[in-house]
Amino acid sequence: MIMEKIYAVLPEKLGTISPLIYGVFSEHIGGVIYDGIYVGEDAKAENIHGFRKFIIDKIKEAKIPLIRWPGGCFAEIYDWRDGIGPKEDRPVRINWWTVNDHRYEPNQVGTDEFMDFCRMCEAEPYFAANITTTTPLDIRDWIDYCNSPAGTTTMAKLREKNGHKEPYGVKYWGVGNETWGGGGNMTPESYALQYRRYAEIMHNTDPSIELIASGASGGDYHWTQDLLKTVNNTSFMDGMSFHHYSNGKNEDPVNFNEEEWYCLLGNANRMQELIERHWGTALSYKEEKRAGLCVDEWGAWHRGGSGPSKGFNLFEQQSTMRDAVLSALTLNIFNNECDKVKLATVAQLVNNLHALFLAGGENCIVTPTYHVFNMFKAHQGAEAVRTIAESAACTDGLPGISVSASVKDGVFTLTAANIDYKEDKVVAIEVLGGKFAGKATVITMASDDLTAHNTFEEPEKVRPITKEIADFDGTLVLPHGAVVTLSAKLAD
Repeated sequence: MIMEKIYAVLPEKLGTISPLIYGVFSEHIGGVIYDGIYVGEDAKAENIHGFRKFIIDKIKEAKIPLIRWPGGCFAEIYDWRDGIGPKEDRPVRINWWTVNDHRYEPNQVGTDEFMDFCRMCEAEPYFAANITTTTPLDIRDWIDYCNSPAGTTTMAKLREKNGHKEPYGVKYWGVGNETWGGGGNMTPESYALQYRRYAEIMHNTDPSIELIASGASGGDYHWTQDLLKTVNNTSFMDGMSFHHYSNGKNEDPVNFNEEEWYCLLGNANRMQELIERHWGTALSYKEEKRAGLCVDEWGAWHRGGSGPSKGFNLFEQQSTMRDAVLSALTLNIFNNECDKVKLATVAQLVNNLHALFLAGGENCIVTPTYHVFNMFKAHQGAEAVRTIAESAACTDGLPGISVSASVKDGVFTLTAANIDYKEDKVVAIEVLGGKFAGKATVITMASDDLTAHNTFEEPEKVRPITKEIADFDGTLVLPHGAVVTLSAKLAD
């Protein structure tokens, strides 16, 4: 094994890690909603109000704090009125993705059902407003329906008629989605003018909401410049999004070699540069208070067909140890850049890209990606501290070890991923400005086969193993391609 070192610099605080960094995305695409989170009340799968109980329980266990909905590209053709009222009266529409999978949108899960799901999951909703095919007045009415006090407006009374008297208090609203592409195919200047128009009405409807601007595709820094230049300080803005999917040399999720392992993870590691450069642009326009970064779509984008539906669910893919390491690498970056990242939602929740769950009929399992979110949950709301890893790089620009650390209520949490494809590592952890009190908990998720993944037949093939250490001396073992969490009490 290789011996390496990690320093945790307790006096150097990076900021508080927002729980919203650990959000998820749930779009009306393929099998994400129907036979994903929602099976209907008469289904054989155990459910609450038609939603899979297994997913609800696991989201609560991992303390997932935020769920983005209804899209994605689907948002650009979504009329929220289609999804309210008696289910038998709701229209069936062409979905944005119908051209890909020939499936239609039944609108059985709309605003009221999704809010019920969020409340059962104890998560905040994050709505994507359609500014491509609806008007500012349509979005005003949606906010009115969601947030106006009981009995005050016609929309509030309509909400009560539909069985929900009290307001939902939806706080986070995306003003459009991927407006450089499916969301209107706009230029940054034309979008910024639309943003100013919609944001004015949306903020006027409910000044308590937070508005997220539709930002760049990956490294399109010109978009960020032109957006901020045109929006400027005349408009209400509480955050700015960008999206980054990681593609490898070979998109096969479960059959890859060492070169393809490093290629995908190197692409994921670009997140560091994207955050720094988009944030640098925000600073140059003095927009750091209004343009907190919102990475509301991220994850690996492999080719579909490897999941249990055998291609029926659009973009459905398996999640291996490589995807787990990608998740850990990305979340560690978010933790270390917590002063810049306002929120993030991984794409997507179930039966799709980089999913936390795979489901079908009575079956539902967690993926290695889910386990990473559960292993990292102690960081939520904690104070991030500077870490320095003395580790040989795997390839140009890709570190040998990805690491972040935080402190909350006297407990030190360190999360690490050994990015090395072959070599196990022993790490000596030195805490500068403090010391361990003795007891520690180490959670390790590893496999000799880095293509290992969970299936309906073997739902726990990849899972974390927890070990309690009575007298922790600061030494941590990182198997190759593994994710590890250390929790230890600090001495007074």
